Amino acid sequence: MFKVIKNHIAITLTINAPIEVVWEELAQWEKQSDWMLQTKVWVTSHVTEGVGTAISAFTGMGRLGILDTMEVTKWEPPHTCDVVHTGKIIKGTGRFHLRELTPTSVAFDWSEDVVAPRILFVLIKPALFLGVRISLARFARTFQ
Repeated sequence: MFKVIKNHIAITLTINAPIEVVWEELAQWEKQSDWMLQTKVWVTSHVTEGVGTAISAFTGMGRLGILDTMEVTKWEPPHTCDVVHTGKIIKGTGRFHLRELTPTSVAFDWSEDVVAPRILFVLIKPALFLGVRISLARFARTFQ
């Protein structure tokens, strides 16, 4: 009934820390629970770093929420990590990309291509954008 398409969302922010330090913090999957809004993150594979790492993230309160499962498909420290979302509800791809601006600052580019009916994406995009923006700002504050 509704056409399912890729819907793009992206956010960039500057973090005042060396690229290697930011990557090291970002690549510790479970620590993402500390800064991702209402989200618990854990590794579900024996591989804990690099291509093939499987990660789950539950966003919500109590038992009410959404489970996002994903697998790392590209791993290029300290610059790029790509994932494919493999869950029943959340489908698509995601990317973390760090760009060195100076020896002590980086641009953190976060993007997602969410596969969903356009009407559904239009309805959830404002909350998704705000939640990710708050989460990334919380992550950036860990370097202050």
